[in-house]
Amino acid sequence: MFDDKTVLITGGTGSFGRKYVKTLLERYKVRKLIIYSRDELKQFEMAQVFDQPQMRYLIGDVRDRDRLVQAMEGVDYVIHAAALKQVPAAEYNPMECIRTNVHGAENVIHAALANKVEKVIALSTDKAANPINLYGATKLASDKLFVAANNMAGSKRTRFAVVRYGNVVGSRGSVVPFFEKLKAEGATSLPITDVNMTRFWISLQQGVDFVLKNFERMYGGEIFVPKIPSVRVPDLATAIAPDLEQHVVGIRPGEKLHEVMCPSDDSHLTLEFDDHFVLQPTIKFYEREAAFDENALGEKGVPVEQGYSYNSGSNPHFLTVEEIVAFNKMAME
Repeated sequence: MFDDKTVLITGGTGSFGRKYVKTLLERYKVRKLIIYSRDELKQFEMAQVFDQPQMRYLIGDVRDRDRLVQAMEGVDYVIHAAALKQVPAAEYNPMECIRTNVHGAENVIHAALANKVEKVIALSTDKAANPINLYGATKLASDKLFVAANNMAGSKRTRFAVVRYGNVVGSRGSVVPFFEKLKAEGATSLPITDVNMTRFWISLQQGVDFVLKNFERMYGGEIFVPKIPSVRVPDLATAIAPDLEQHVVGIRPGEKLHEVMCPSDDSHLTLEFDDHFVLQPTIKFYEREAAFDENALGEKGVPVEQGYSYNSGSNPHFLTVEEIVAFNKMAME
């Protein structure tokens, strides 16, 4: 569906954007692939790797509505990946986080509608489900904006959806590079926040593939959540450095013991498909019928039980230490 189409990625120089670009260029014959971000050095470095004639690199901030409107002219599909993601930084700089994650989302929606973009998918996070930190709260607000934008679109063709998933193996700021760094520096033990802590586990390629597939599945208004395995943090540390001891440092401010991607409060809206969940909109769409139990690919979902929560601690699929080693190796290739 991306052949001869123009695609724009906000925050495109990040881990996700680079993998997404690589995948699109390998699998499709896109007309143009636009990287929209604010860091000229990262764009320069990315352009050394991806210098195909379809590539365009535009300097701009999602806080700048006029620049976004200009950048999206002629664009068919948008992936909104730009965000301030670091939890401590968001707590110390709340207004900056709000300006990027909430006002930036509003600007992306405005620009997409102004240019009659066909489809927009915004990347979310497990931290947006029952948020306990500012970053999660801003992403929940962003999710709500993108869902409601389908009503703002009215009879226009533009449709918006959200993709939510948890920890990406090897992405910047994630625990795997942190543990690897400590190991390389000769640490005698690895810091563990809590011996009972669990996390969902997904590779960058799996995340990219999930977003690609949801462009085909979406009607507009869905929050897509992949079915993925969980890991226990002590097992992860053992997989990375089996010879090192571990010491407990305690849960940091704004951190959860277990991740949630489909909260129990939304169980009445949650549909289960073979390899993913869909959180249906809480609001009614006035311009069209919204039946989400069968998606645009013909895949069928069923309602989950009332009170169901998709939680990394109660996930039926946990990786063993050996499976974590193999998974991480695959994810980093």
